[in-house]
Amino acid sequence: MSDVYDLHIDTDVTVQLSDCSREDAQAVFDVLDRVYQMEDMETPAPQTAKGPATTVWVATFDTADGRHEDVGPAHLTALVGATLTGGYHAVDEVERVLATGFDVQSLQSVSGDQETEARLLLASR
Repeated sequence: MSDVYDLHIDTDVTVQLSDCSREDAQAVFDVLDRVYQMEDMETPAPQTAKGPATTVWVATFDTADGRHEDVGPAHLTALVGATLTGGYHAVDEVERVLATGFDVQSLQSVSGDQETEARLLLASR
């Protein structure tokens, strides 16, 4: 493993947003980007298939460093499903930040040896 990976294993949180508009995904990522350093973001490729398809927005945030600005309520046009994956403390921190910007309903939590996964439903306040 690289030293960079070792340094961020407990502080990086991957945030996956599913079945939401680009604007709603951006609203969620903007809230988190005000507090944490965004490490990377994947945007879905243009759709080539016809018919219904699932869109997933993914970004990784480093909870160790960042701007830590105040976060107020943010607007979503619809409910947004979010999956947070990372170290226990880091995922808890990200969930608390999301709760400052949105109404958060915890749907499920799956714990592993060193990481946890939290599934949330986000709504406008």
